[in-house]
Amino acid sequence: QAQLVESGGGSVQPGGSLRLSCAASGFSLRYYAIGWFRQAPGKEREGILCTSPSDGSRYSADSVKDRFSMSRDKDRNMAFLQMNSLKPEDTAVYYCATDFGLSCTSYYSAQPVRQDVGSWGQGTQVTVSS
Repeated sequence: QAQLVESGGGSVQPGGSLRLSCAASGFSLRYYAIGWFRQAPGKEREGILCTSPSDGSRYSADSVKDRFSMSRDKDRNMAFLQMNSLKPEDTAVYYCATDFGLSCTSYYSAQPVRQDVGSWGQGTQVTVSS
């Protein structure tokens, strides 16, 4: 059974950094596109980043460009979200997810987010506050 588990969330001051992890089991991250999403209090869930090792496609939301980046460790079957220069508006629950496709399609960027499709983690809370 495919499963994703996020970890690494916590509280950080504005301007700080945090690295989230996403551990996959039951399937391999070696070829699938995977993305990071977030849901702030009172707001819709939004896709922020996606990468695909199969076709090289990428997506990065304007709100996180030049501050957030993602990577993956194929041997450990994990993906990571590096968040730098954090702002209070980055406070949200962060999720990793995949639709088991090979490209960063609109699944990772469109609204509303298709939470009923693919595999989703349970989320990890990130709070940016002084």
